[in-house]
Amino acid sequence: MHDPGPAFRALHQKGTPFVLCNAWDIGSARVLAALGAEALATSSSAYAFTRGLPDGALTRDDALAHAEALVRATPLPVSGDFENGFGEAPETCAETVRMAAEVGLAGISIEDTALPGDDAYDFDLAVERIRAAVDAKGGLRRDFVLVARADGILRGSYDTDEALRRLKAFEAAGADCLYAPMPPSFEDLERICREIGKPVNALVSGPFASYTRADFARIGVARLSLGGSLARVTHRALIDAAEEMLEEGSFSLLKNSVAGAKVDEMLKSVES
Repeated sequence: MHDPGPAFRALHQKGTPFVLCNAWDIGSARVLAALGAEALATSSSAYAFTRGLPDGALTRDDALAHAEALVRATPLPVSGDFENGFGEAPETCAETVRMAAEVGLAGISIEDTALPGDDAYDFDLAVERIRAAVDAKGGLRRDFVLVARADGILRGSYDTDEALRRLKAFEAAGADCLYAPMPPSFEDLERICREIGKPVNALVSGPFASYTRADFARIGVARLSLGGSLARVTHRALIDAAEEMLEEGSFSLLKNSVAGAKVDEMLKSVES
């Protein structure tokens, strides 16, 4: 099997952020590849939307099958949004790493949230989980980029100081990239980049969508992921057009649609 890991790892350069484009199906993956994406990622929320489910409702088997479909859709490296590793036990996180590598993923992210709730795992357990994932990664026969996430800021279970304590411990445990989604401010994100030695991922969503790639480069971000943001843009278009049709009897927003022939050409231009 082709090893996408080295090319994917090489994209992670502090101060030179690349856009990790989160796709939600084969079509979106191929369109993003045709438009020049350098790497793709799954999104747990975006894929759940396609299944008519809320975020967090998918199983590990669901996530693996979806990820494998995206891996086969284009030649680009793909990273998996694998929530909390689909289990509390460190051994489960390790098993998830091995299974993710088997379907061809270039890496995955694992968060420290005790899903399906919003509480964070205790500090020691959170670190042990990442250490187990790192050990599993070390046993693979190819490269694999492990991202350790501190999601407590996003979920309201701890502050930036605690996020940094966890990120530093995850870094020391051997994680390749560190990620604390949606810190309180851009200044907090800058602090995270300053205090973490390894590449830092930033989520471009909500207020952070107001910043440019140059802004993120200036503070040392290495990777920009979109989460479900791009998928929600398509839902915004769907909702606006449907509301206009069904409530006002007007179809003017359909004029904004892209030509089917253009999409067809993009889909044909990408070979896995």
